[in-house]
Amino acid sequence: MPKHITRLLLVIVLAAVLAYVGKQWLTVESFYRFGHYRGNSVAEIASDKPKYATPKSCETCHAAKYAEWSRGVHNNPEQGKVVKCEVCHGAAGGRDKNPNGYNSATGAEHPKNLKLEIPADTVRQCTLCHEQMPGRPLQQKQIVVATHAGTQQCKVCHNVHSPRTFVGALASTSKPGNPAAGKAIAADCAACHGKLGISEDASIPSLAGQTEIYLADAIKAYKKGLRKDETMMSMAKDLSDSASENLAAYFASLTCKSAQDGETPAAARGQVLAKKCASCHGENGISKQAMWPSLAGLSKPYLEKALKSYKAERKNGMMNNIAKNMSDADMADLASYYANVACR
Repeated sequence: MPKHITRLLLVIVLAAVLAYVGKQWLTVESFYRFGHYRGNSVAEIASDKPKYATPKSCETCHAAKYAEWSRGVHNNPEQGKVVKCEVCHGAAGGRDKNPNGYNSATGAEHPKNLKLEIPADTVRQCTLCHEQMPGRPLQQKQIVVATHAGTQQCKVCHNVHSPRTFVGALASTSKPGNPAAGKAIAADCAACHGKLGISEDASIPSLAGQTEIYLADAIKAYKKGLRKDETMMSMAKDLSDSASENLAAYFASLTCKSAQDGETPAAARGQVLAKKCASCHGENGISKQAMWPSLAGLSKPYLEKALKSYKAERKNGMMNNIAKNMSDADMADLASYYANVACR
């Protein structure tokens, strides 16, 4: 027999021996029991509990939060917007490591002995979907993080389970009022805020043309002692909610007048700073949100005083965070800019 044929036969025999040894010693016992895979894996997979329990499993213990989520924009299949509980809070079915190397069903399971994650950094979480970037669908709300709220946490303003719902001081309960009914009440305010809502004292804000809901909420805050000013607290203490809303509607219906302080260089510097305020107070200081005040045309002394107050003692999560990083010079420049902007 030719040598090359002999060598070829030896190679074939050696391959067959190696294959047999591999099958006997290197392949797990259950291989090919049910098909071309490890048979024991069927039982292991069947015994493993699901990672995700679905939002329905959260409803019993967290009914209020479930209701907020289920009615909110995060649960809108028609628009393709469905962000389920476990996307943010992690899987409800916990796991532990089996000695054989696979995940078993014996791990912790919520709510027996495992607490789900409550995200502390809502900026990192929310911007995964809502940070403005090229190619992202325009139907999805997008923000430029640096100018929207900086490092401020999203949950300061937004209900995380229903983001279009504002929280805290921003969650207004005020209703539109009756300007005619408010006019009679406004006579008591004229001494400070002017007969037609235009203050002659630069340290006191003009109210004419201000956003209605903001004014109503401010009056109610003075009544409850949430905002501190002896004069305002005394004036507001006897006003009902409807009277507060009527008074706010009256001032909102009046024509505003800009302070026009005339400090052009300071106003130019302040315009740069004002970019960080635009998302709440409008591009030119005219708010498009009913619960936030317009700043355009308010006097420089009043605006400076308000900013310093937020830095020192006045409570508002968003404004406290903004004011704490501002110098007195920055506050003066920003106030000068808004004072010189047309209020209409």
